[in-house]
Amino acid sequence: MPAYEYECPQCGLFDAQRPMALRNETCACPACGAAAPRVIASAPRLAAVAAGQRQAHERNERSAHAPMSAGEYRALRHPAGCSCCGSSRPSATQRAPSGAKAFPSKRPWMISH
Repeated sequence: MPAYEYECPQCGLFDAQRPMALRNETCACPACGAAAPRVIASAPRLAAVAAGQRQAHERNERSAHAPMSAGEYRALRHPAGCSCCGSSRPSATQRAPSGAKAFPSKRPWMISH
């Protein structure tokens, strides 16, 4: 159940856990029992959010206005065979003058189709 902030006219601010359906209704002050309206007095408590979700929020916030640097692009994982940042290893595929493909290091007992 989420916690909401309310402000009692006599006692001041207090937090109360209430169902979302009742979030905008007045809440009884725990000290004096007076009806207190809901207020938004502080920033959301992001420290209570899981680390992975907080990192996702930070990443989305950063991507809204700042492009990634070259070092951040290198840190991304690309699929096997990616030519943009992979090693300069030559391809295992060899071509005959006729244009036929051969894979000498791959399963030589297999017949190519």
